[in-house]
Amino acid sequence: MVLWMTPHHNQLPVAFYARPARQVAQELLGKKLVRQLNGRILSGIIVETEAYCDGEERDLACHGERANNAQPTPRTAVMFGPAGYAYVYFTYGIHWLFNVVTGQPGQPNAVLIRALQPVDGVEEMMELRGERPLQQLTNGPAKLTQALAINKSHNAANLCQPGGVIWIEEAPALPQSQIATGPRIGLGKTPEPWLSMPWRYWLAGNPFVSK
Repeated sequence: MVLWMTPHHNQLPVAFYARPARQVAQELLGKKLVRQLNGRILSGIIVETEAYCDGEERDLACHGERANNAQPTPRTAVMFGPAGYAYVYFTYGIHWLFNVVTGQPGQPNAVLIRALQPVDGVEEMMELRGERPLQQLTNGPAKLTQALAINKSHNAANLCQPGGVIWIEEAPALPQSQIATGPRIGLGKTPEPWLSMPWRYWLAGNPFVSK
């Protein structure tokens, strides 16, 4: 068990997030997502991400583009900035997905955290996930929110606020040779070219990447 302490160690600053989504999505790989829960730390290394929108570039797979002619709605308002906040939404009527808001205010930009490699609080994660094997605890976007007890109450959480319950910690940048790319997953009827945009990023060969 790892006890929670303040201030947060090496917490990523707003400036990290206030950049194009694809750049942030790649540079988040290898960083540590941390959740403080009941005085304990649950955490994992980010091993898979997806970028949605990129500056002012259109992306019809992005919630902010699909809904209300790229204008904020109650669901998507947090995506329109400022950067450094959590965008947590419900999907398929059963799952919460965790995103970080990127870019500049006024445009819907975010990065979906798709998978983690568990680090701290593995026993608590197993309890929250129903005694799943280690490799299946956080190898998917809905799995990791369940393992870290992330839900609607964390939508619009400030990831850069000292003393917050969710944040991401700095780590050395990874060489480009370790980062694999490909189309994003689960885009349904999204038209081309957005359906095939290689805006999904993952650590090549990591066993905790989603299947």
